[in-house]
Amino acid sequence: MNSDPQSAGPLDPARRRLLHAGTALGAGLFAAGSMPAAQAVEATAARSASGPYWPDGIRLVVSISMQFEAGGQPPRDTDSPFPPVALPDNMPSDPAANSWFAYGYREGIPRLLDLWDRHGVKVSSHMIGEAARRHPELAREIVARGHEASGHGPRWSSQYAMSRDEERRFLLEGAALIETATGQRPLGYNCNWLRRGPNTLSLLQELGYLYHIDDVSRDEPFIETVNGGDFVVVPYTLRNNDIVLVEGRHYTPGQFFDQLKLEFDQLYEEAGTRRRMMSVSAHDRISGTPQMVRAWDAFLRYAKQRPGVAFLRKDEIARYALQSPQTLREVETI
Repeated sequence: MNSDPQSAGPLDPARRRLLHAGTALGAGLFAAGSMPAAQAVEATAARSASGPYWPDGIRLVVSISMQFEAGGQPPRDTDSPFPPVALPDNMPSDPAANSWFAYGYREGIPRLLDLWDRHGVKVSSHMIGEAARRHPELAREIVARGHEASGHGPRWSSQYAMSRDEERRFLLEGAALIETATGQRPLGYNCNWLRRGPNTLSLLQELGYLYHIDDVSRDEPFIETVNGGDFVVVPYTLRNNDIVLVEGRHYTPGQFFDQLKLEFDQLYEEAGTRRRMMSVSAHDRISGTPQMVRAWDAFLRYAKQRPGVAFLRKDEIARYALQSPQTLREVETI
């Protein structure tokens, strides 16, 4: 599997400016004695907001996942807000559930894409292959707007229960569907509900993937050894996850926003002394609703008020983690 040529090379000037936005650089240019007191105070604050743990003096990275799943659900799927029913044999799928999933590609992702554009934020979109195949124009638009197309399997299946050969075919099929729809070969991977099998990481490494996200054990990227080589983990989240909290009927959008603020504030504080990354998850049919987009908009405005905050794609995070000598190394959890 070859890397995406657009993302493998140096960042384009616009993207480089995004990485620099809100970040204090060139601390040595500031000398308190050579400027007015107000400017000296501002310069000191800027220096304290930058950090040595990310590129360009970034203090805290926010990593956003946008799941593109609508249209890739199983035909007789029961994972919807509607009460489960036993469908008769002459009904291949549940029309009510299908309409709920359809909201994701008809309304949700277009609304989220406009939100990310308004804030200059780039995200990683974990695409189910069948969703990308059925809606290639939307998959292409995600990439055209500067976001990452990441693997999420060709369909919702219990990947952990597959033989090695079955899983290999499964991964190849998913990657081909995404590349056909978007022109971008996925470098990252997310299993269905994070449930990888004993062969998953080895196969991902063999097939040229750079990282996976099926791990919630840290608040920063780290490296594991797979097939004798380095493989990056860019941790996912269940805490800041709309499908667990909001769709799980536990939180309102306002409570979701409040939780994101608390998490952000704590990680921003910790980021002064160690590498920190905040992970947040947005599913097309949930975060793409009008009320949730309002909550997301409020959080992005809140986070961008603090200096040294950058919103990076997961492939960017993984590449930096690979070349940084400060990246932690871990043994895969068993």
